[in-house]
Parts: sequence; C-alpha cells; structure tokens
Amino acid sequence: MQEHTTIYFKEYTPSPYTVDTCSLEFIIEEASTRVENIMEIRRQDPNAKVLHLNGEMLDLELLWVNDILYSEDMYTKEEDALILPLDCDYARIRIINRIYPDQNTALEGLYRSGGIWCTQNEPEGFRRITYFIDRPDVMSTFTTKIIASKERCPILLSNGNLRGTATLDNGKHLAVWEDPIPKPCYLFALVAGDLGSITDTFTTMSGKKVDLAIYCDRGNEEKCHHAMRSLKKSMEWDENEYGREYDLEVYNIVAVESFNMGAMENKGLNIFNSHYVLADEETATDSDFMGIESVIAHEYFHNWTGNRITCRNWFELTLKEGLTVFRDQCFSADMNSPLTQRLGDVRALRERQFVEDAGPTAHPIKPDHYIEINNFYTATVYEKGAEVIRMMHTVLGREKFRHAMDYYFEKFDAQAVGTEEFLESMQSQSPVDLTQFKRWYSQERTPTLKISSEYRSGAAELVLRVVQMIPKNTKNQEQLPYAMPLRLALLAADGSAYPLKTDDVTLMHEDVVWLENETHEIVFKEIPQRPYLSLNRGFSAPVNVECSELDYPFLMAYERDGFVRFEAAHQFGIETLEAMINGGEVNERYIESYGAVLQDEACDAMFKSQILELPSITTLMQRQTIIDVVSIVKAQEELKRVLAKRYRGVILERIDSLYDPTNTDIDGLSMGKRSLKNRLLGIVMSLGDKSVSALCEKHYYEALSMSERLSALDLLENYAQERASKGLEHFYTLYKHQTLVMNKYFALCASSRRIGTLERVRGLQSDPAYDNKVPNLVRSLIGSFARNPLAFYDNSGEGFTFIADKVIEIDALNPQIASGLAGAFKNYPKLSTEQKILMGCELERIKNHPNLSNNVYEIISKILEACKRERQK
Repeated sequence: MQEHTTIYFKEYTPSPYTVDTCSLEFIIEEASTRVENIMEIRRQDPNAKVLHLNGEMLDLELLWVNDILYSEDMYTKEEDALILPLDCDYARIRIINRIYPDQNTALEGLYRSGGIWCTQNEPEGFRRITYFIDRPDVMSTFTTKIIASKERCPILLSNGNLRGTATLDNGKHLAVWEDPIPKPCYLFALVAGDLGSITDTFTTMSGKKVDLAIYCDRGNEEKCHHAMRSLKKSMEWDENEYGREYDLEVYNIVAVESFNMGAMENKGLNIFNSHYVLADEETATDSDFMGIESVIAHEYFHNWTGNRITCRNWFELTLKEGLTVFRDQCFSADMNSPLTQRLGDVRALRERQFVEDAGPTAHPIKPDHYIEINNFYTATVYEKGAEVIRMMHTVLGREKFRHAMDYYFEKFDAQAVGTEEFLESMQSQSPVDLTQFKRWYSQERTPTLKISSEYRSGAAELVLRVVQMIPKNTKNQEQLPYAMPLRLALLAADGSAYPLKTDDVTLMHEDVVWLENETHEIVFKEIPQRPYLSLNRGFSAPVNVECSELDYPFLMAYERDGFVRFEAAHQFGIETLEAMINGGEVNERYIESYGAVLQDEACDAMFKSQILELPSITTLMQRQTIIDVVSIVKAQEELKRVLAKRYRGVILERIDSLYDPTNTDIDGLSMGKRSLKNRLLGIVMSLGDKSVSALCEKHYYEALSMSERLSALDLLENYAQERASKGLEHFYTLYKHQTLVMNKYFALCASSRRIGTLERVRGLQSDPAYDNKVPNLVRSLIGSFARNPLAFYDNSGEGFTFIADKVIEIDALNPQIASGLAGAFKNYPKLSTEQKILMGCELERIKNHPNLSNNVYEIISKILEACKRERQK
C-alpha cells in the first residue's frame, strides 16, 4: 500500500545544496533512453553533510563523485531518492541512468506521444528523468546534448539556444542546446521526433531578431498559423504593457497529442497540448481559436512571470499562475472585446472556482498543506489567484500597478520568491496598507457582501451599508473579514451615474470603495432622489452580492456597465427559475425584460448572446440545499418554451438575418453573430417544432464554421433525435481520423440528455478513435459524462459506479487524469440521503483500492472527511 504523506508549508526550509550547472546527455533508443547527468553541486548550509537527490523509476547504472566511481555500499538508493554523504562546499557529481519512455503512461518526465519523445516536468517530473534536487528554488544553467536516430528523430530540441549539430556514423545525429539563464529543473524540456513545422521571426524592441518555430505532426502545419500570429501579438503586447523583452535567440513551440495539461512554459521550448495549437476554420470552433490565443499568450508571459522569477516552493504556485492568468486575460481583452473577455472570465470563475470553493476540496490560493501538488493546479490557484491580482490592479490603478511590476521584475529577477515578495512590490505603490488584504492568500471559500441602503430625502443622502458574510473554512473554523475594492454607482432614472460625494476616506477613486471592516457604512451626499444601486461593477471583487433592492429590469434596460447589466439578467434568470422549481409561475417581468434585450438593435451581438444565456444547471445546482437536477432541467426547458412561444417570430427573423453559412471569419463581429444565432436557435428548438428542427439540420449541413456545425448537431442530439442519428454518422465519417475533432464528437455524445447516454459512453470506449491513454480523449468522453448532471446524478447510481470504475482503472495509468475525474464526486455533501448512500459506497471503494495514488487519495479522502464533519455537527 502506498503511503500518503502530507507536506506542510510551515516545514519549508531552503535547500542545503544547490546545483549551479547541469550538463545532460540523452541517447534515445527505441526501447530505452540512456541519461548522463553531470552536476556542479554547491553547499548552501555549512552544516549539511548528506545530499538527497530525488529520483523515481530510474535504473541507476554508474555514479561518480569528484571523479571517484562509487560502489553500491557508498550511497543509499531508495524508491524515490539517492542519498550520498557529501561534506564539502563544492562537488562534481556524474550519474548515468536509464529510463523507459514507452512505459511512462503517467506522462510525467520523458515519455512518448505517438512517435514523439517529449517531456513534462512540472511540478515533479524531472526526478523521473535523472537524479536531481527537484524543487523550484534550485535554479541551474543547463546544457543538453541529444543523440538519436536521424531517420526516426530528425528534429532534436531542448531549452535555450542551439549551439551545434553533427551527423554520426551509425545513422544517428546529435544536437547541443545551451540555456544561459538559470532555471529550476521543472522548466527543463526535450523533444525528439519526426515533426513538421512553420517558422517566422520577431524583432524585439531593442532590435534583436528572434527565430520562432511551431512544430507539430506532419500534415498539420497549416493549422499552426493562428498560433504563430498569437505568439507574435503576445511578444509585442508584453513589450508595450510591461516592458518585457524576450531573452533568447529562439522560441519554439511543440504540439503533442498526449499531454496532461493545457501547455507548459519550458524556457524557450513550450510543449503544448495540440488542442491549444492546431486550428483551422473547418475543424476548430470560435472558442477554440480564442483559447489558442489565450494559452499561447499565457505560456509566453510566463517567461518573466514564472521563469525569470519563479516560485520558491509549490505552495506559492499562485505567484506565477494567478499573475500570469491575469496577464493573459488583459491581453485577450486588448486583442478582442474587453467586455466579452470579462464576462467570460467571471462565468468561468463561477462555474468552476465558486463551485470548488463551496465544496469539500476548497483551499486558499496559497495552500498550507498538500499530499499531491498536482491536485492544486486548480481554478482557485489560477482563476481566483488572477482575481486577487486584479483587485490590486484596481487599488493601484494602471500606472502605479506598472511601476509596482517594474519594481518586482528589477528586484527579484533570476530568483525563486514567494507571494510576500510580490506583495512587497505592490505595497511600494499602494495607497492603502495591504496587510489585511493578504487574507485572500490564506483563507478559503467565497465571501458574500450583504448590501442595503437608506435614502434620506431631506438631506439628499444615501447611506450604503455593506456587511461581509465570511463562511467557515473546510475545518469548520471561523475566518476573518477581507480587505477589498468595491466598485459601485448610484444611478438616476435615465441610467446616468450621480457623482459620488462623501467625507468617507474609504472612497479611493471616483467609484471604488475600500472595504476592510465586517460592517461598513458610507454616506453619499447630494443625491437628489432615491437612486438605483449598481454594485460590484466590472466584478471588482470575487464575491457574491446579496441585495434585495436591485431593480433587475431597470439595470437590464439602462445600466451602462456591461457586467452589471449582464449580472442583472443572470440574477433575474436565477430568481425566475428558482421560483418555477419551487412550483411558481413564470415571471412576466422577466419575459418582458428578455424580449426587450432581444429586440435592442443597439446591443452588440456577442454581448446580447451572453446576456440572453439562461443560468446554467451548475449554477442552479450550487444554490440548492439538496441537488435536484431533474427539477432544474424541467424549469429551464419550460422557460425556454415560454420565451420561444412569445418571441418565435422575432427569434426566427433574427436567426435568418444572422446566418451566413459561408462566413468562417474569427473577427469579433462574425463570432458574435454566430454565437447569438446559435443561442436563439437553442431557444426555439425547445418547441419541438419540425420546421425548426429542419432549419437546424439545414444549418448543420450548410455551415462551413465548426462553431455552427457543432452547435446545430448538439441541438439535434437533444431536441430532434430522429435527425441527430444521420448527422452524427455524417460527422463521424467526416472526422474519424482527426483526433481533435473526435474529442468534440465524444464530448457531444457524453453530454447528451438522451436516455441511455451511459450505455452509449460505455460503447464508445471501444471505438477505434478512442484511447484511454490519451488525456484529451479521456476528458472528452469520460470527463464529459462526469460533468453531465442528468446522466451522472441519475437515481440508479449507475453513473457513480461507472466513474468510480474509471477512476480506479485510469489511476493505474495516469494518476493526474484520474484525480481530475474523481472531482466529479465533490457534490456528495449536497445529495439526497438515497444518493449519498450510493455515492458513499463508491467513494469508499475507491479509497480502499490497493496502491491508490496520492492524487486520487487526497481528493477522495477530503470529500469523505467533509461529510464526516457534516454528520458530526
């Protein structure tokens, strides 16, 4: 049985030794790879006398210390470490070991993806390549020699700059790469294989030419051009916004099919999940194109926020990830629509992170303990971490935030630091003391602001009262009030904002109040009549807002802040649906307000599509004390039918005017039109009208855009099954040899609301296009089923059993992907008694499975512990 050891932040100490330089030689053979590792070791703690090198699944062949060949009795080799007596300030250690990439199904370290050898070393994969001090605060310069078959591996890549190539006599060749910039070993990368590529150049602001290349499977080169354009835009944006120039001679990206994450920012050699590189108009949706632009930027921005300045330990992961997510969100906003981007950011945060924060696996953005660090690459660390950065940006303002970032880059370059150093940089420019603000790093759960007001007509004053409601943490302990910026406005009847005049010093900018106390009252003067409240504008703080005084129809019609207008529609939709779930009638005011937005000619198409989206099943599930998916779906469909009947003519007219089957452009206007057309088609399809179903089918076969084709097929699958079968067969035949598109096919089938979805998913596991060793395919088929509320939460409990079986099966191959699937059980505390019994049995079965990985054990045990605490209340 595997031991499940908890690692605590309080136990962190600097490494007693460091590695100044590392010279690696890889000889890649078909069955195995020989690794030679020469390290220059330096002692940092004068009292240290024993060197611990991390290593897992390595065959040690030879070991030298200061040119002395060590015999087995001179060191200790453990399952996960090599321990050497070392009582000197400097040492040269040479190691030869062998690894087996073909057997590496966990996809950590060096492994094969198809015919490509590639690496993934964050967070702790390098220890599966060779023995090393595998921790982020050990920063070394690397030189890498790769030797492989010239026929099988004509492309040999690693970090840094290419320093030489040579052809050898035995059909092999070599390449030598040198990275002059110190980095932790998690940023080491190697790629070898027969790859196609596209190339370009970028000239930096100092006039230096950088060679750019994107590598992929041969035949996919034409699908790399959007990624290349995105890379060049990212490089230019980072120079303009942050003054950050690229620091090597080359920048390479490699797309591989088998990859646990989205992408990896390895210095000078990014390795990407092919989903975030390959795209053309026929095979990629609009969201795919946007995602590629965002992720390409994210990994490039890591060059400074993550690589040049890295995190001291893995508890500090949000230092690089939260900051870089914020940077890529700002980039995407500048490249496209700021409002569309912001609404997308908030929607993703609520759908993923708010759910995580409310569940048994909730954790701060800077956790204080973990069993498996891979489990903390989460929406909390990334997206909530980005919102914490955004709040500081709001407090400082754009100019001072830039000055604070300059301070951070200049003072901490080439160092491994923590969030304290980042907050020091922010404090250098902040108008307020950020001491209390630090609680965002150490506390979990989502706070709620309960807001009320009192209007004093005689004094023409409005008293605004804000109460912070702070939930207890997962251990049922009390937590403290936060410090945060709250952006607000007081609106006149025409939607214009009154100037905010007050003697309260907590009004920081013209529309931002700084909250610190549990209860805060602020008096606004010279307000001639009772205003309409506009709260948390732009989503200035990642909180829930409760206020019974909000006039949703007014805000939907007159509010000029796009987020608040969207939020009014969203909350009004929630209110309407929850009343229907509880047996009430459809709210006529909501129907009228929805129609007003629908017919608002001045409203941007993409924004209209977003504001007309009904609240999701996930949103409504999280608001229920006991989850009842069937009641939610029933209410949603009834509301759609009411809207469709009332506005049928208008909707069909809009669909006709928006539809352009030959347009595959990815500009904002084109994407907005497609999005709105698809949204409206989804409303009228709820009627079950044969003429509308025929129209939907027509769109599927006519449209050249994958966004329209896939959306139409999804609607047919859920509303016109007699037409869907033919469409699915056509889609499969057309794309069965294109893995990225088959991911969409599997996801569509697994997300279906049809009866019998589980049996279809079981059957699709035998499809020739499916492979449970490819993470994207597992996420598309099994992961999509786990996220399908109707199927997964079926009263039979068969969905629970199926996912439990898959968690156990995949854990033996790839623990990281298995732990992601295990997250499907996070809603256990909110189930009915009957469903708790069914799911509880599966959770215990997983937990008790022999040789369960740390990854899965940590997730499952947290869920069970949370329920145990709940029962003990």
